[in-house]
This record gives sequence, C-alpha cells and structure tokens, in this order.
Amino acid sequence: MPKSQLLELYAHGLGVIQDARLEFGPGFNVLTGETGAGKTLLLGALDLCLGGDGSVTRAAIAPDMRAAAVFNLNGEREIVLTRESGTTGRLRSAIDGASSSAEALRSLADQLIVIQGQHDSLSLRNRGEVLRLIDARGDVSVEDLTQARRALHDAQRERSSLGGDAEARAREQDFVTFQIAELEDGTIRSAHELEETLVELTRLTELRDGQVALGSALDELDADDDSAVLATFARTINNLPPGEAYDRSRDSLRSALEQARDAVRELAALTDPDSFDASALKELEDRATVLQSLVRKYGSLAAALTTLDDLRARHIALEKASSRTLILDAEVDTLSQRVAAMAETTRRERVAAANSLNGAVARQLPRVALAHAELRFVVAGEDGSDAQILFTPNPGQPEGPLQALASGGELSRVLLALALESAHEDVIAVFDEVDAGVGGQVAQQIGECLRELGEHQQVLAVTHLATVAAKADHHFVIEKRFESDDVFTSVRALSGEARVDEIARMLVGDEVTDESRALAQQMLETSC
Repeated sequence: MPKSQLLELYAHGLGVIQDARLEFGPGFNVLTGETGAGKTLLLGALDLCLGGDGSVTRAAIAPDMRAAAVFNLNGEREIVLTRESGTTGRLRSAIDGASSSAEALRSLADQLIVIQGQHDSLSLRNRGEVLRLIDARGDVSVEDLTQARRALHDAQRERSSLGGDAEARAREQDFVTFQIAELEDGTIRSAHELEETLVELTRLTELRDGQVALGSALDELDADDDSAVLATFARTINNLPPGEAYDRSRDSLRSALEQARDAVRELAALTDPDSFDASALKELEDRATVLQSLVRKYGSLAAALTTLDDLRARHIALEKASSRTLILDAEVDTLSQRVAAMAETTRRERVAAANSLNGAVARQLPRVALAHAELRFVVAGEDGSDAQILFTPNPGQPEGPLQALASGGELSRVLLALALESAHEDVIAVFDEVDAGVGGQVAQQIGECLRELGEHQQVLAVTHLATVAAKADHHFVIEKRFESDDVFTSVRALSGEARVDEIARMLVGDEVTDESRALAQQMLETSC
C-alpha cells in the first residue's frame, strides 16, 4: 500500500464550486464529469494548497475562497495544507492551522505529489529531476563523489589562502618583510608614546625659551656694555647736581639701584645652561615626527602595534607555506585523480541506468498509445550529471528535448510510461486528462496502466473516457446544477448503481439506455 496519500480535498468559493469535499482512497482515484463542470477548478484548488500561484484559477477566486488538502505522510501522521483569500485578494498560507508561506507549501509539495498535466510537468521541469530518475533506476549513489569533491575544494582553497603560487607568495613575503621593517624601525614603545613625547617636548621647549628670555633680560639690565639699564641708572644718579637739597633723593635712588642690582643677581642665579639639552630637544622633535608619520599611515600607534603583530604572524605563516604547499599540491593531485576516477565510474553507471530506463520505457510506450515514438535518456558531462530526455513522435523525424517536441497529450502519456517504471510509494501522482485524444483499446490500456500504477502509489486522474474510469478503485463525479439562474458544482463519490449510471453516461451521453448500462456494468465487472 502506498505510504503517502491525499486523504481529503476541500474547496470553497472557487468559480462554480461553492463547496466541494472529496475523500480519496488508496490506489487509483478517478474524477469524471461534463466539460465545464469544474474538474480543472478542483485541480486548481489542489495546486493552491501545494503553494501554486493560482494562475489557473485566479479569475475564479472569490473573496472568501478557501482550499484545504489533508495528507497522510508515510502512514504516520496527517498534515493539512491550506490557502485562503482575503478582502485584499492576497492569498494566505497555513500548515496545520499555523500561518506559513507559499514557499513552505511548495517545499512540502515537492516531497508529496507530482502533477502531470498536458502542458506542464512538475516532475520534468528541470534536469535535476531527470537525473534523479536515472540514479533511482541504477541505484547510483554520488555521496562518496560529493565528499571527494568537497575535500578537493577545501584543499584547493587552503592552498590558495597560503599565497597562491610560489611567485605570488614570494612577492607577498617581500612586501610583508618591508612593512615589518618599517614598523620595527619605528620602535614604538607603547600605544601612548606620541602623547608622552609631545608633553615632554612642550616642557623642554618652554624651558629653553625661558632661559633665552632670562639671558636677554639680564644683558639688558646689567651687562658690561655701558648702555645696560643699571649702568645708565648709575650714571644718571652721579650726574645729579651736588647740594643738600638733592642728597635725600640721591640716597633714595642709590638705594633703589642697590635693590635692582640685588634683584638682577637673584635672576642671574636662576640661569642654568645645563637645565636642558639641545640635542635631547632635537631628538624629541625627530621622534615626534616619526611617530606622527606612523599615526597618519595606520590611524593610531595602537593600530600600528596590532598591524605589526599581524604581519609577524603572516610572515611566519608564509615561511611555513612553502612546506605546506608541497603537501597540499600532492593532496590536490591525489584528490583530483580520485575525483576523476569516481566521476568516470558514476558516468558509466548513469549511462547503464539510462540505457536500462530507455529499454523499460520503450516497452511501456505502446501501452500508452505511443507505439511509434522513441524516447531516450541521455547523460553527458564528466560524471554524467548533464541529463536530458530526447524524444521523437514518429520514425524518421529528428529527435529533440521531450517538452519541446511532445504535444500535450503525448507528454502526458510519456509521463505515465515513465511513472510505470519509476513509481514511488512516498509520492502521489496526479494525471490531468492523460487519455486526451485516444480511445478504444488504447484508452483501455491507459486505464490498466493507471490501475497498475495505483498498486504502488496513490493515483488521481481526471478523465472523460469510460474505459479509463471503469478501471479506478474510487470514482468521483463532478456535476453542475442550475438554481435561480446560477450555476453550482457538486462532487460525490460513486458506487453501485450510481457508478454504473455515470459510466453509461460517459459511453453514450445524457440519454442512458439499458444497453449502455449493461455495457457499463460489464466494463466494471471485467475491471475488477
């Protein structure tokens, strides 16, 4: 029994579908009904639940539209996928009642269901899925190849990080050595050395400027030159006229002169030629220039010190790189050979699997009304991962990509043939009018194929052919009814006489006769 199943599909407010609920069973489920009854809308509701954009049903979506699909996963638990429309027309998504996204629904859908339509195929939309079919056929595993490629990539990336080739590494090592020498020549003692140097430079500069000003003042006050202030003061006192009337003033001036000379002597005692070293001041000025240049280049002395540590570490790494590169070169060479050998093995396995699948599908093509068609799985590339399906509908015609050359009906039947050879019990298969354009014995064969497929996985099919519908394990009819100038669609499961009547209607139209009912009964009995 299939492990994954679509248990229930519900649709509300979708075109002519006011309310519809279908409870599907295992095996082959078939949907029938008159053209325009709403079969496409039901599949559109399912597509919405699987994260579709609603392009097929967009015009039919009512403001209160709701679609829900209930799945049983691997026979272990149920999951409900829901899409609803709001007043703004935006579609909301939910998984088990919790808000989600359309992308999350699509991710689940990829694992759950494959919808095969006349004009679209989710299963063959990309070459990756074609490759999956080939690998599944030949039980091809690429896990070891993937791991070897990852190891090769890591080794190549590490080798590149060591400086590339020897010449590039030598150039980088020269540049790193130059930068280290520049920083080491700077002999930075601390991250705050520039601030400390500027403070000391300011102090010595002020001291030097003070001594120079003091010496100049002493020269002006009491130098050997007759033009000095105190000498001029003394001569001026001596030039005062004699007489008692001037004696008091003369004495006061002489006292002031002595006080001035005492003050000058005190100032002279403050002079100290050794209080600062001109060469030390020059060294501080040069040091500040060097440190300021480093700050301009690296932003700060702290950054320069960090850069120096990093450069030293890089220098050590580059010195070690030569020996490590030799090891990595050997490793890359070994891994490259291993990857090439494994890729070649994988390619041969995929070629064999493709040939096996070609033969198997060729045996199924006559069963789906493609007796004259040819189909080939083709693999190319180093590991055979460049896979595609080539198709020609008639002998003598050029072959080309399946989806480019196959008509809608041919594509659907090819997909059925492929499904027969790649049935997966964890995936639900949906076929939309796979029997379009065929009839008679071919239609009966397609019905048998769908029933056979239903033994391995759950199958849902939309059909207009009684011979196909009669093969189903579960039958649902979609019917239109008219009420007050309005059209509504209802869905019901059929069994017993009701199913006989529907098969008869499909055979002859609305005018069901006893003969058509008898034929319908016979078809159902022979299909059991």
